[in-house]
Amino acid sequence: MKILLVQPASPSAAIAGDDWFVFEPLALEYLAAGVPEDDVRILDLRLGGDLRTALETFQPELVGATAYTVHVNTVKRLCETVKQWNADTVTVVGGHHATVAREDFAESAIDLTVVGEGVVPLKEIVSRLKRRAALESIPGVAVQGSSSFVPLEESIAADIDGLPLPARRLTAAYRSQYFCDWLRPLASIRTSKGCPYRCKFCALWKLTCGKYIKREPRNVVAELATIDEENVFFADDESLLDNRRMQVLAELIRAAGIRKRYFLYGRSDTIARNPDLLRAWKEIGLDRVFVGLEFFRDEDLEYVGKKSKLSDNEKAIGILHDLEIDIYASMILRPEFEGRHFKELRRYCRVMRLDYPTFAVLTPLPGTDLYEEVKHDMITQDYDYFDFIHTLLPTSLSLKQFYRHYAWLINTVLPPRKRISFLRRFPPKQLGSILGRSIRVQRRVRNAWKDYETATADLT
Repeated sequence: MKILLVQPASPSAAIAGDDWFVFEPLALEYLAAGVPEDDVRILDLRLGGDLRTALETFQPELVGATAYTVHVNTVKRLCETVKQWNADTVTVVGGHHATVAREDFAESAIDLTVVGEGVVPLKEIVSRLKRRAALESIPGVAVQGSSSFVPLEESIAADIDGLPLPARRLTAAYRSQYFCDWLRPLASIRTSKGCPYRCKFCALWKLTCGKYIKREPRNVVAELATIDEENVFFADDESLLDNRRMQVLAELIRAAGIRKRYFLYGRSDTIARNPDLLRAWKEIGLDRVFVGLEFFRDEDLEYVGKKSKLSDNEKAIGILHDLEIDIYASMILRPEFEGRHFKELRRYCRVMRLDYPTFAVLTPLPGTDLYEEVKHDMITQDYDYFDFIHTLLPTSLSLKQFYRHYAWLINTVLPPRKRISFLRRFPPKQLGSILGRSIRVQRRVRNAWKDYETATADLT
């Protein structure tokens, strides 16, 4: 069977979108690996290409797409395009948003919606299509027009060691373009999924019922040995939670003689408790850690149920600085922020010597406790604006003032010396595009308040 798997681009309304990072479509590579006997292609629309051209040249019998919340409208239109081209082509949608809110894909142009891990369900879908068998009652698959739905068995959903290795050969044409800032080309690998914490702005813990599901370290090392790229991103919800497992993994990587530069997620309290683990990973190539510091006040951390404190943030920052590991620090702006809060956050980032801070507006995503708490107060439900930059909740400041403070923050948080140091991390030939991209994003942030005046989809 001919199968086209599509990674959508961010909608034009979204700010930043795919400007600062484009990770390899690991989910689609896993799906492709599950049907090795079929003719599968991956189309990554973040890096160019055209869906209609791909349909005409490849003539797929099944088209699958994955979607985060910001991609919902894009994927709906994508499936409509497929059906307009050939109504008999089967359309399948999966991914994070389909898992937490499958009802959003109850559209005539979408035949099937996959909830949860998609490798086993897709394999069964393809098998039944070949046999011309009924598609109802496949675990993890919602059929358009049918009210019945059978959840995927927990044992299957948790068996990430039982999955085939991602079919990376199918992204060969794109691999040199996957990146995060100057880490390019950047491969991705998954070593675990889930998180035992209960942050109310996050739904990842719900997808595994609060369980932390891990791959065997030897299997991770075996996969790492197949990856050509020097830079590797760990696409885990949190990579460092199991100290012993990560120590074993570091030892196995060292013994295998694999030398790469690693980029992974780590909670600040996890890092604060395990400095020896970070030291061991630094020795085998850990270059960068994405740390969800989130806020500069304990009261805000408590509000979102983070279960970490400013003291954890400060200790983690100190450990990473001492080891000379880059800190990719995630900070959150609350819609209630006044002008002084932006100034205090800027001061905090400078005092903590954060070289690579990022700033996102607190966003109530479907599937989260935060969404259930505030959904009736939201000023828009248009998923194109669920980009972590457009506020979905009323702001204390006027929208114009809020976004002018936001733009000021991202433009001034780094002193000139650090800004120059940041730019030096990029190859000289990329500097022009980096500066242009930065100016474009800052301009869009500064003028984001205008989107609420001109958008036609229920913005008020």
